[in-house]
Amino acid sequence: MTAEYVKVIAGFGCRRGKAVMLGMPENTYKEDMISMACFFGDSGADEVFFYDYSENDKDHENTIGLLKEIARQADIPVIAGGNVKRLEDVKKYLYSGAKAVFLDVSVDENVDLMKEASDRFGDDKIYAYLPDTSYLKRTEEYSQLGASLMIMGDKNITKAEMEEIKALEQDFLLTGSLEDITEIPKTLEISEAKGFIFSPKGCETDYMAVKQTLKAEGVSVDTYESSVSWDEFKVNSDGLIPVIVQDYRTQEVLMLAYMNEEAFQSTLHSGKMTYYSRSRQELWLKGETSGHYQYVKSLSLDCDNDTILAKVNQVGAACHTGARNCFYQPLMKKEYQETNPLKVFEEVFQVILDRKESPKEGSYTNYLFDKGIDKILKKLGEEATEIVIAAKNPDPEEVKYEISDFLYHMMVLMADKGITWEDITKELANR
Repeated sequence: MTAEYVKVIAGFGCRRGKAVMLGMPENTYKEDMISMACFFGDSGADEVFFYDYSENDKDHENTIGLLKEIARQADIPVIAGGNVKRLEDVKKYLYSGAKAVFLDVSVDENVDLMKEASDRFGDDKIYAYLPDTSYLKRTEEYSQLGASLMIMGDKNITKAEMEEIKALEQDFLLTGSLEDITEIPKTLEISEAKGFIFSPKGCETDYMAVKQTLKAEGVSVDTYESSVSWDEFKVNSDGLIPVIVQDYRTQEVLMLAYMNEEAFQSTLHSGKMTYYSRSRQELWLKGETSGHYQYVKSLSLDCDNDTILAKVNQVGAACHTGARNCFYQPLMKKEYQETNPLKVFEEVFQVILDRKESPKEGSYTNYLFDKGIDKILKKLGEEATEIVIAAKNPDPEEVKYEISDFLYHMMVLMADKGITWEDITKELANR
């Protein structure tokens, strides 16, 4: 079975709160690894391979916490594993946000666990990790047990072993260093293989650039392509088209700029927003001097083909003044009530968090926090019961009030447990 395109996968491991593998400095800690995972996703990597090297339960729990933060902040699928001793460990990885969990087949208990994990969570969630090519003869067994993909841990696969892999029916994730990538299509005929490329080096690697290199070598990779050609755009007399730029998460309007054809093609090629500066009469890669890059998430064309809407991940400030967006000067405003659900939920939640950090005398929210988790849970249970009772009443207004009370108490619980609305919405999206 041949993959539709080759995936370029970044990866790193974690031991005692420090990053390992990939040539990362030994003092790379949690915050750096979260930032690195975010960079992987922004710069074009298709997925992240995360190896948990924890040596004790405390270290393992800390690593699970790190994985949760990576899944929350980095917009990229994560494959996790490494410290699996029981089914509960598989669940922890998945519930932390991993798209799939790999089981090291050199550990007999992991092989024994494979079918149970596959039956419980689905075979698309379970991969088999093969430390070396000696395990290739058992891939059919792993497949029957429920592993949907084989991860080849051996980075020094010979051409003969590659031919053996190509003859197998299972899909593979192949590991190999970044330096090998340009040679892989020639030496291993990877464009015909049913596998993926794992790029284990390059803390600052531009993965979109890696993909463009592979594409030039004839390898099918997932790059940005426009469904409408530039010739169909309605540009102004200077050959430019305006671009409205939004934050892809919050929908905040960040700025307005212009593109010519070269800037548009450069944006597609690099995955970073590139514009044409009308004042300097030259291309302008946003963030090239400031580091405030805009990584492309989507580009849309309006109904008249004369304006582009770009949704981006903005690093730092969008405005040259240092402001988050360019539209910070108020001209006039009519008071109105915000009804956008996400904004209302987030604003109420921020008030609750503020009460937690800065208690206010007489605050009911602080009363709940002071009484502790049992009181919060008691009130949450009472409000849930009130919803059930109100639902038996033909008047829907009562249900509205009770649901509002429940949601408030639920947000108090979220604040107490360190859960954000982003955590909730991402979990719902994953379902």
